[in-house]
Amino acid sequence: MARTTPPDHPATEGEPLYRRIATELLGELRDGTIPPGERLPGERRLAGHFGVSRETVRQALELLRREGLVATDRRGSHATLPGAPTRSPAALTFPVGARTTTPGTVARATVTWEPPPPEHAEALGLAPGRPTLVHHYRYASADGRGLRTAVTSFSAVALAEVEELARYRDRADGTAAAQLRRAYDWMRRAGLTLHHRDAITPLASTPSVRVTRRVHDQYARPLEITDLVVDAQQDALVYEFTLPGRVERPAAAGASRRRQP
Repeated sequence: MARTTPPDHPATEGEPLYRRIATELLGELRDGTIPPGERLPGERRLAGHFGVSRETVRQALELLRREGLVATDRRGSHATLPGAPTRSPAALTFPVGARTTTPGTVARATVTWEPPPPEHAEALGLAPGRPTLVHHYRYASADGRGLRTAVTSFSAVALAEVEELARYRDRADGTAAAQLRRAYDWMRRAGLTLHHRDAITPLASTPSVRVTRRVHDQYARPLEITDLVVDAQQDALVYEFTLPGRVERPAAAGASRRRQP
């Protein structure tokens, strides 16, 4: 199969093209377009982004590696510039709707290895009946008020990429407590950039609402889906939006949406 390679832009006089690309990429690392520790896009994507060949990108990455600004492991290349580690938005808590246990309340979380709900299987690209890691969460006050329940199903991608999640398979019997509060941190530590979409719908003939969160990575691969049911008479859902600080770089201007139960 013939392979087409984008034509390289002409280098400035006296400067090899790969050095200019290395400089441009370094600029994106330093201004936060690619945060410290974040996995870089693959050579093909970088080549398309800068409008050069993959060989030029390969040479630019090698230059940055020699200077200690990029490291490569089995998961790919990532930035190693000094700086605070990347964090998920504070309100991107797992599972969606999780609350801090206070006196007089009950919160319980368990995991099972079972076929997820059909709509979850479809969203995650799982064959009908195929089991996966399913997380069950329940929170309520002692009198049953403020009840909220959440069911989360993880994709095969999440289990393959995130070692901490994969470990739960052998103990997913539905009885032992499961502390997956750091699930999103584990995903990011595995080099995954998280994108989430929350949809809120009222439940017919009830005072409750359903919040459905879908999370995918930088390659549009589904990672997990959660359905949260909240008693809207006893609870409130609050959304906060943070506008991007810079608007001249659209690729880096993704507004983060924060949700506080």
